[in-house]
Amino acid sequence: MATLDILLLRSFVAVARAGSFRAAADRVGRTQSAVSLQMKRLEDITGERLFHRTGSGVTLTVAGERLMVGAVRILSAHDETLASIRAQGLQGAIAFGCPEDYLTAFFPDLLRRYGRDNPEVEVEIVCAPTVALRPLLQRRHIDLAIVSVPLSGPGSAPAEEIFRRESFAWIANAPEPDLLTAPFLPLALSSPETLDHRTAKSALEEAGRPYRVTHASDGFAGLLAIARAGLAISLVVRSAVPSDLHVVETGLPPLPEIGMSIAYASTRPSPVVRAFGEFIAGSLGQA
Repeated sequence: MATLDILLLRSFVAVARAGSFRAAADRVGRTQSAVSLQMKRLEDITGERLFHRTGSGVTLTVAGERLMVGAVRILSAHDETLASIRAQGLQGAIAFGCPEDYLTAFFPDLLRRYGRDNPEVEVEIVCAPTVALRPLLQRRHIDLAIVSVPLSGPGSAPAEEIFRRESFAWIANAPEPDLLTAPFLPLALSSPETLDHRTAKSALEEAGRPYRVTHASDGFAGLLAIARAGLAISLVVRSAVPSDLHVVETGLPPLPEIGMSIAYASTRPSPVVRAFGEFIAGSLGQA
């Protein structure tokens, strides 16, 4: 009977999450050719093609997606069992998803403290907006993520799942920018599916304020650059406003608060994943 080797599964998960053999090889400490051979062996064992080759890397086939779910579960159980036998601290690897504004605002110090106290835990960070993180959770490409949720209405989360509230803020390169006098307020926003985009449009429409989305960027750095250049007004969480930009307090409608919650890929996350989520929620919830 065919059996699945832990090392093969670990390399498989690395390839699936990195999207390329080369990047996965760096993560698992092997050469690219060695990882390619491992994946060929895994395909021979399973009798299925696991990857689609593309010009920029690889993506999982349907069989690969099925194996991904089982592989993450097997590796979590393996690492948990080994750690319990050795009676040591937390060990293992975590793939953590986080929106870029939260990562910039909160995580330099948090990750430094966590790494100091948990040297045997490897944390891989995937930076993306909430709408992009949820599919990655469903496919087990990440283990957990911070997600933004409205405090009421569609998509809201139960109060007990929200560990922190954040307020949105309008930002510009001046406290009262000349842009406020434009017939149509120029905006720089992320994609239409994101919570910040929908919040900005809803607030302006309810206030009867004409606007146009003149610039778009799914990257937090891109939105800040547009605001710094004085090209448009943007919207970010207040904690992430950099010191060289200004919160526009007058001339624009107020903005609601949103909630921050931890979402897990599995209903039974491994101890190391659960502990990391509790560390994040506990640390940020105290602020």
